[in-house]
Amino acid sequence: MVKLDQQQTRHGADLRFADRGGNSDLAVVFTHGAGYDHSMFDVQARALELAGYRVIVWDLRGHGKSALHAGARFTATDALDDLAWLIEHTGPGRPTLIGHSLGGNLSQAFVRAHPQRVSGLIVLDSTWNAGPLTRVERLGLRAAAPMLGLIPASSLPRLMARASAASAEAISEAEAVFARMPKRVFLDVWRETASLVAPDPAYRTPVPLTLIRGALDRTGNISTAMPRWAEAEGIAEHVVPQAGHLVTLDAPDATTQTLLHLLGQWHPPLPPFEGARDDG
Repeated sequence: MVKLDQQQTRHGADLRFADRGGNSDLAVVFTHGAGYDHSMFDVQARALELAGYRVIVWDLRGHGKSALHAGARFTATDALDDLAWLIEHTGPGRPTLIGHSLGGNLSQAFVRAHPQRVSGLIVLDSTWNAGPLTRVERLGLRAAAPMLGLIPASSLPRLMARASAASAEAISEAEAVFARMPKRVFLDVWRETASLVAPDPAYRTPVPLTLIRGALDRTGNISTAMPRWAEAEGIAEHVVPQAGHLVTLDAPDATTQTLLHLLGQWHPPLPPFEGARDDG
């Protein structure tokens, strides 16, 4: 696992993050999905660092090593402020944002608010914030958190893992990670994820955009929203075979090669950074 060796206290949380050197002209910021942590990008982070990219990873507040203070609640506003602070603090210039699920929603929202601060956006298995919603999709978005609230806390990690991953190994790993988050925090996170969906059919992403999805992803409306998004933006959607929502765990090598190929088209990598390392 990539070691998060830096910490900053911010507005009710202790944020943990890592900045793994490399060249600032080739910087990427990885933001993980709801209920998970930075470890979902371990394989991809190592590969990009070895390819010469500057890699910044972090745990969202209330996730992984980024503990919430007593009485604090997760909000999307705070998470977006954290992302803005992280980019400002690490100073990578105009990085490419790479976000999965909630991380993709947050990255979309950041680009929408601050397009001049990033050079590209890669979204993995996330719904389209600005996309139009059908009546059924709007109802599903509102009902998701209340329905999850009915599931016993002891059963929720297993159910979420099985809904998110396709391979037995990824399901087992995901269940262990999901089990670390208290149910009340998870429900806050889920509600706040929905708050980032802000339809605007005329909006188009003002920076280079790539969409990646596991072929077996059946969470929310992702399997229908991402193809519509790709069509609206006039780009190709990259669908990874035999992978579910947790595409980086179900198909780590295929996802890594896709990222390296796409990033290489935007920013040809430099020779490997001499300080690249494997924290094991």
